[in-house]
Amino acid sequence: MNRPSKRRRTDGSERAATPDSLSRPISPPRKHQRREARIFKSPWQLTWIRDLPEELNQDAVSLKDLLGDPLIRECWEFNYLHDIAFLMDAFDPDTRHLVKVHVVHGFWKQDDPRRLMLSVSATAPFSSSSADVLQQDASGFDNIQLHVAPMPEVFGTHHSKMMVLFRHDDTAQVIIHTANMIAKDWTNMTNAVWRSPLLPKLSGLSNAPRGLHSSALGSGDRFKSDLLSYLRPYDGRKPTCKPLVDELSRYDFSSIRAALVASVPGRHGVGDPSEIAWGWAALKKCLGCIPCVDGDSEIVIQISSIATLGGKDDWLQKTLFDSLATCKTQTAKRPKFKVVFPTADEIRQSLDGYASGASIHTKIQSRQQAKQLQYLRPMLHHWAGDGEDGRGDETSDGGRRRAAPHIKTYMRYNDKKTVDWAMLTSANLSKQAWGESARPTGEMRIASWEIGVLVWPELYGEGSVMVGTFKSDSPRAEGLDTGESKAVVGVRVPYGVPLRRYGPSEVPWVATLKHTERDGQGRTWEA
Repeated sequence: MNRPSKRRRTDGSERAATPDSLSRPISPPRKHQRREARIFKSPWQLTWIRDLPEELNQDAVSLKDLLGDPLIRECWEFNYLHDIAFLMDAFDPDTRHLVKVHVVHGFWKQDDPRRLMLSVSATAPFSSSSADVLQQDASGFDNIQLHVAPMPEVFGTHHSKMMVLFRHDDTAQVIIHTANMIAKDWTNMTNAVWRSPLLPKLSGLSNAPRGLHSSALGSGDRFKSDLLSYLRPYDGRKPTCKPLVDELSRYDFSSIRAALVASVPGRHGVGDPSEIAWGWAALKKCLGCIPCVDGDSEIVIQISSIATLGGKDDWLQKTLFDSLATCKTQTAKRPKFKVVFPTADEIRQSLDGYASGASIHTKIQSRQQAKQLQYLRPMLHHWAGDGEDGRGDETSDGGRRRAAPHIKTYMRYNDKKTVDWAMLTSANLSKQAWGESARPTGEMRIASWEIGVLVWPELYGEGSVMVGTFKSDSPRAEGLDTGESKAVVGVRVPYGVPLRRYGPSEVPWVATLKHTERDGQGRTWEA
């Protein structure tokens, strides 16, 4: 039997022919290397505050930032209060006379002073279809058309705040925000803006929206379907938003990462899953698709108005809070609830003093209102968040302590110091906005038009997390423990945390009460 030949020893000249890996020193394997997470800015921005320093306006936007592009050719503006001259001043001065501007309001009474004020601010509309527009002052604008939203509920308002822009470069943009279209709200009041990316036109026959359940919640297709469904009821009495619906259907919404949560006035069924949901029913349906972190959590409701909710907390707990507590994660514990609303002292110390309080509402005078305050008191927390010495934790200061809040945000925080979901909306704490409790027949009533956007971490990919950001739209890189997260999404928080609870003698700001202590402008407040 032939024995195998021995291997020949090689000298240094032959080492180059061997793989490099065989000549490297052996070292222990590296410890687990953490992949750097992608960072995303907040999906919404705060509005610019005139009387705050530059550093507190980081990432903030003004109305001219939104409307000042000369490429804008058409604007649909939905709101509660409107100042036509203020709106038109935000457009590019060289092209504003060419922009077709539609103003949608809810002042359905012919003799409503607010409707008359709108009418004398604009001249004859550019389209002959608006026969309901009153004779208008010749010193106004000839490129504005006024539209009245149907108001089937007598105590409702057209409270939605949205703009839809069409541009000469064949793109469109949807803007949902919290400010009335008046100078006061865009000057020294805290508000916020969500804007879609620029949406390109679709090609071919792909402009037909998909069915209600054919697209995932949070996708652009679903957002588009829900937005068009929201706009169609404006045509309940006569064609109003049909041209807008037809035009928007031609655009590609696929770049949007958000869900639309809106309210449409009227009577709606809540038991049939095939029906479009509005108000608290829409919120409940959306949140049922969003996972939450196990463990303790809290939902912070930050609003600028608290309506009369009843002497007992039945509607608040069983209708609104039950909807807000809904979660895809079946094992998630019911969250605690906190309400952020300014006190009289916080309004007095604000940039505009008591004048800012005219936009912020609640009442505590009647017996029923006093009972309401009693069950709300354990949940009430300060807007400014100042400590007893007038100073708070600067690292979590939202930078808007002295800019009185007109913004409305709803956020669910978990014990991992992250955010399960966040919502920016026009809807305050009221039955008119969210809808009354469902009747035994499965029907519920909504009084007002409202609109908002809901965002959550998974919109940015599986394994993403969302964290609150303060004084900036971007999460801070330093000290940020992302764990195994693939993406970290910031969400701009306007108030400071941790929240500071009302003291035993403190009450919410009430515009219908007299306030004798002078504000920064030396004024008192007469109810």
